[in-house]
Amino acid sequence: MKRDLLSIADLSAEDIWRLIRRAVTLKSRRVSQELYGRNMALLFQKPSLRTNVSFQVAMNQLGGHAIYLSPSQVGLGSREPAADVARVLSRYVDVVVARTYSQALVEELAENADIPVVNGLSDQEHPCQALADLLTIHEKRGELGGIIVAYVGDANNVANSLLLAAATVGMEFRLATPPGYQPQKDILQEAEARAKARGSPIIVTHEPAVAVSGAHVVYTDVWTSMGREAEQERRRQDFAAFQITPRLFAQAPGALLMHPMPIHWGEELAEELRETAQSVILDQAENRLHIQKAVLLDLLGL
Repeated sequence: MKRDLLSIADLSAEDIWRLIRRAVTLKSRRVSQELYGRNMALLFQKPSLRTNVSFQVAMNQLGGHAIYLSPSQVGLGSREPAADVARVLSRYVDVVVARTYSQALVEELAENADIPVVNGLSDQEHPCQALADLLTIHEKRGELGGIIVAYVGDANNVANSLLLAAATVGMEFRLATPPGYQPQKDILQEAEARAKARGSPIIVTHEPAVAVSGAHVVYTDVWTSMGREAEQERRRQDFAAFQITPRLFAQAPGALLMHPMPIHWGEELAEELRETAQSVILDQAENRLHIQKAVLLDLLGL
């Protein structure tokens, strides 16, 4: 049976650890030929730097070939139905990475494809980012269970996947959002069920200091995600008290500072933190490459 990666909820703790261990090995040797003769389609509706480049380089370093398909080339869901796109690509390539506005569209592609589909980012989740984040924390802290992650900002796709991933492996997750920006109910319920099985708490609060105090990881993301640009000014006002400032960050001594990028300096992160030694932001970006290699090999049964 073919497998997909559409959500962190598709993975167990054992799955996540298998991917992390393999990513560590792949990172140490960089180039191999496991995917020689294999092809990957990057089917993107949204602009991308890290997802695009990291997946292309991953495929290249594994001996395979990547084909980037821009929005104007395909017209996914408008010029051509997603189901037809999925069926055609299944005849040409071995795996599809889809970066879409809608989670439903990624799921439709997977439902109609005979090959693995990877969610490269949707409005609901960003599973590859969360896996890279866990790999980074593992590298820096040597463990995951019992680590306290404080996420301050919008409960967006990145937060959803990180929440699910943290709950799955037994990390304590604290989420601080302004009123009205809490995580979706179904995501929170799934995370709470996973956290309960691991005995790890989830805290949702409107107070950034409550989340950050004593945390091992302080994480934030943009206040306005792609597709919500019309809300930008209102969000700047709503999130003004949720900036990671040096004063707030100091409440988590020795914590790692994390952000999936791109960063809007002076909004979610204060300019003064740009060069802090506690930042592992570039490590996160690099680890997208290594964890995605592990994902590709795993989904292709290699």
